[in-house]
Amino acid sequence: MREPRDVRRQRILAVVQSRGEARLSDLADDLEVSVITVRRDVEDLAREGKLRRGHGVARSVGPVERGAAPAEPVTGGGAVALMVPERHTYLYETMHGARGVLNEAGMRVALHIAPQVEGAERPLVERVLAEDVRGLLIAPRWRTAAEEEADYAWLAASGVPTVLMERRPRAGSALHAMDSVCTDHWYGIHLAVDHLVRLGHRRIVLAARDDSPTARALRAAFAEIAASRTDVEDWSVMLSAEGAGPGRVREPLDLAARLREHGATAAVLHGDVDALMLVQQLMDRGVRVPQDCSVVAYDDVVAALGSTPLTAVSPPKHEVGRTAAGLLLRRLGELAGPGAGTPQRVQLLPELKVRGSTAPLRIV
Repeated sequence: MREPRDVRRQRILAVVQSRGEARLSDLADDLEVSVITVRRDVEDLAREGKLRRGHGVARSVGPVERGAAPAEPVTGGGAVALMVPERHTYLYETMHGARGVLNEAGMRVALHIAPQVEGAERPLVERVLAEDVRGLLIAPRWRTAAEEEADYAWLAASGVPTVLMERRPRAGSALHAMDSVCTDHWYGIHLAVDHLVRLGHRRIVLAARDDSPTARALRAAFAEIAASRTDVEDWSVMLSAEGAGPGRVREPLDLAARLREHGATAAVLHGDVDALMLVQQLMDRGVRVPQDCSVVAYDDVVAALGSTPLTAVSPPKHEVGRTAAGLLLRRLGELAGPGAGTPQRVQLLPELKVRGSTAPLRIV
């Protein structure tokens, strides 16, 4: 299903604000729409004063983030390779955080975007390593647990200092001792559930996708937390969409109907776009947010830009990238200090940003 116009424009605004500047052609690719559609959206946003339009680009109205300029081309050794999945706004914010630290340290950065094809990272990494790079920062897509397991051995044998961003390999795996920086998603779900329970909600649903390590972590965390709380009377975990994947149409589920089946008065959605579309579904059925149903988004990329600004769990996306880059610099000997050579598995805490989509349960 094609995204509503307002949601698409919110995503455009979030990307431009994060990067400082974005080409219209890149935005069209990210959103899987035509350049003409993006140009119209950008023109409308520019008229509203939310961004500035240039020749073939859209620019933030605020100051351009330091380090947000295009990565310097690499023709020899001494560079750090930075690899993120294609069309992943969340991880693009992480990428910018990492690139800022590396640029400040005087490191050359080679940015590589992994296409939405199963197993795309391995040949790309092998080609990158042939360029004699000094280190690697990578956020593998890992749509399924099987894809993740398949990547452990070859990634562990990369032969260069490597840091995983927003990924937490299985305990005891070949990557257990590899440097990694990840959001503590268990704590993020704890924040969401605790917030809703404090508002009086006792019947809560989590809807998450099935195509990322984060989604799998959120589903597991929600099941554990909800089952352990005696003040949660009923809970359920469901998919927010089926059929997601390269070359397949993403079929959204009727989440509003699912909430009604469970008698749920609150929902946690991963990620923001699914949460915004749920609010739209509920409104179409005469269910008011937050008066009749409270909604918490997980990601906080565009959650605040909805017609009803969404309460959201906000992972420290930028700081994940900055911390990962700092670990890599220590590993490369650029930053000295105690424990600089010791592998680290760092977890950073997200925060809950309370906005207009959650409210105390109304007793009827």
